[in-house]
Amino acid sequence: MTTPSEDFAIAAPAAGAAASPDDRLEWLRAMLEIRAFEGECHRLFAQGLVRGSTHLCDGQEAVAVGVARALRPGDTMSCTYRGHGAVLAMGAPLDRAFGEILGKAEGLCGGKGGSMHLTDVSVGAIGSFAVVGAHLPISVGAAFAARYRKTGAVAVCIFGDGATNIGAFHEALNLAAVWALPVVFVCENNLYGEYSPLAWTTAVERLADRATAYDMRSLRIDGNDVAEVLDAVAGAVEQGRRLEGPVFIEAMTYRHRGHSRSDPATYRPAGELESWLERDPIIGLEAALAAGGVSRARLAEVRDEAVQAVGAALERAMAYADPDPASRFDHVFA
Repeated sequence: MTTPSEDFAIAAPAAGAAASPDDRLEWLRAMLEIRAFEGECHRLFAQGLVRGSTHLCDGQEAVAVGVARALRPGDTMSCTYRGHGAVLAMGAPLDRAFGEILGKAEGLCGGKGGSMHLTDVSVGAIGSFAVVGAHLPISVGAAFAARYRKTGAVAVCIFGDGATNIGAFHEALNLAAVWALPVVFVCENNLYGEYSPLAWTTAVERLADRATAYDMRSLRIDGNDVAEVLDAVAGAVEQGRRLEGPVFIEAMTYRHRGHSRSDPATYRPAGELESWLERDPIIGLEAALAAGGVSRARLAEVRDEAVQAVGAALERAMAYADPDPASRFDHVFA
């Protein structure tokens, strides 16, 4: 029997810790693009150009990029409604992602899914899900399909701390463990389930311990350190490819904004946000790169490139056509 509550290491290339400066700059660019993308979404919503709501992932970029960089073509990723960053990190194009959020015909889903349902199966992003916890069984199904077909693929499921109280969470973990499926459960613990502090709704402080009930290996990591995320997920993915069962990873992170666009997050205690802003994953990676010899001029150049790429993508998306009203009947089964 394993000892799930203890942090563990799996033999796998230390892709994060041993990454080259060029690789780390690529992570930085990806994280900066996500941050800029979310900033534009915030602005677009304020202008009334986004239907529905938006749930932004500012502060959680390291989880998205670290997970995506641990995967290979053929692997899949599912995520929550706070999933813009995860879908972009998997390789979805910026302009078509903007197009989806703006309800345009050239959006990733033809403008039908919007902010809470970004999906791009072509890059392995099999869905963002608005129903809390609904995607855990979907990723278990993707892992079952990979095992049945012997493709060697692994399914990764990203979800929030609140989802660990949902029935589907426990059903998914149990079935994945019983069948030793190649699935990695990544919990983005940002300390709040919507507006409620974790301690108000959950008796277990260390969510990784919940894997114990399913005899599943688990670990808790710094979700604001992209290299640590990459190494942890890469190790778990290698275990999955060897068909040695699922892994639960609790990534400690923090959302800089409220739950949604309409939430001012006044429920947070004084000083908490400021404390986490000092641990901003982007600032941390920039500091590490500078300490490793990358010039501040080069870092500024990467930041400018990311902002320009996002701005150009938004300009293209704004010019996309609105959907043909008749298209509302496309892909409708009944």
